[in-house]
Amino acid sequence: MNIEEFYDADPRRRSSDEVNFGRDWLDAEGRRHEANWVVDTGELYLMAEPSEPVEMDPLGDSYVPDMPVDLITVEVVATVAERADLEALLEGWEVRADEPDGVTWLRDQLSGS
Repeated sequence: MNIEEFYDADPRRRSSDEVNFGRDWLDAEGRRHEANWVVDTGELYLMAEPSEPVEMDPLGDSYVPDMPVDLITVEVVATVAERADLEALLEGWEVRADEPDGVTWLRDQLSGS
């Protein structure tokens, strides 16, 4: 589902605080993911987006154009009600997030939750 469909599916998601667990998780194909935990629902989701193209304006300045919402996908990988429980499951995530295919490690850590 795309990011808008994710938030539309449960109104608690839009109003909830979120805790970020890294913005640079890589999957086996090298795609970047961001991991966020939605406080009110207990959902840990991975948000993936294609690499942003860098474009040049007529004056030679570079910028990243807005990403179409349909290209930003979300996958709920686990539901963990308590933040302390999630932090225990993900102990060491800061190191793992930078590893090639760290997303597999993340999914493995959460497979029993």
